[in-house]
Amino acid sequence: MSDVYRVVVTGLGVVSPIGHSVASYWENLKLGISGIGPITLVPKPYELVQKVAAEVKDFDPLKHFEERQISALDRVSQFAVVAAREAIAQAAITFDMPLSVRTATIIGTGAGGQTTQDENSRRVYQDKKRVFPLTIPKLMANAPASQISMYCGLRGPAFAVASACASATHAIGLAFHMLRSGLVDCAVAGGTEACLTFGSLRAWEAMRVMAPDTCRPFSMNRAGMVLGEGAAMLVLEPLNRAEARGADILGEIVGFGMSADAADLISPDEGGMARAMLSALADARLSPEDIQYVNAHGTGTTANDVAETKALHAVFGKHAGKLAASSTKSMVGHALGAAGALEMVATLLALREGIAPPTISYLGPDPACDLDCVPNAARAMSIEAALSNSFAFGGLNAALAAKRFS
Repeated sequence: MSDVYRVVVTGLGVVSPIGHSVASYWENLKLGISGIGPITLVPKPYELVQKVAAEVKDFDPLKHFEERQISALDRVSQFAVVAAREAIAQAAITFDMPLSVRTATIIGTGAGGQTTQDENSRRVYQDKKRVFPLTIPKLMANAPASQISMYCGLRGPAFAVASACASATHAIGLAFHMLRSGLVDCAVAGGTEACLTFGSLRAWEAMRVMAPDTCRPFSMNRAGMVLGEGAAMLVLEPLNRAEARGADILGEIVGFGMSADAADLISPDEGGMARAMLSALADARLSPEDIQYVNAHGTGTTANDVAETKALHAVFGKHAGKLAASSTKSMVGHALGAAGALEMVATLLALREGIAPPTISYLGPDPACDLDCVPNAARAMSIEAALSNSFAFGGLNAALAAKRFS
């Protein structure tokens, strides 16, 4: 395949429960630091059954925006713009003409501006007050993509992807395919979520899939998922363009796969999961034996972890026993539409540094989850190629394949 079709990553940006930058996020992932703790963001948290979440602590929008700008930015868009700015700064790229009109902005989110939605529902139904005039522009699902395009001067294709927990992975995968086909010359892609509101948490409580204490993917005695929030963004470019401008290349995206279960709205299906992974491998022209690490979807629910284990065995066969397959949701919770981007950043850094991040809070093996999930401590290992998995409610599956750039 000609170099013009190879797609590399030159910038990363993160806002997460364990760090407001890529450096702090990655350092704390390697250390196995948990961002899960008591809920503080909502009014009257004592009225919630759910007591823990993975909040982005100490995020001060005034450090990143002028006061007059904040009223037009839901928390979900604030996270998105901050992460995009970091990624663009690391890429050391300037979006002058004509690059500006040849740069895509593709951002995943599962829920959009939930803080705005929650606040204005309270104003309407409880306080009987007028609604803020910018309510719709703040809560719409495309707001983060639109705000990034405006703040960063990106005038090419710009849109949102909303496929629940697969949103960010779909967004990055679409950007990858657009670059590989030559449709655009650069892309800022990723995901963002800020769903820790009273109304959202109440809705998640009703599903009875939440853990009361912490997230223990693939572990015995796991009790469910823990909601998180945050954002992660990537700058993607064709290899020849990145090399021509002397960019520091952080990794290469080589394949993207998608599937739909066409079965159940909420129950995971290992067949759909396996098809997405196999599609990513085929797109990347990689065999299962070429993969050393998988950043698993690994939500910590009984059903998901067993289904993903079965899917990994179906795809990798005997090689599944040689895979390191960790879940970083054990540290940052499940950030829904942002999860795939946070996990892709972790995957790229794992490739670059040769370190598999751990699955923390692991209590011991579940016979139905017979994977090497890198329990409790990071592991130095040679990683040449990796997968990052995202499997969403609605039976929407996505997987990205990446390689260490050398």
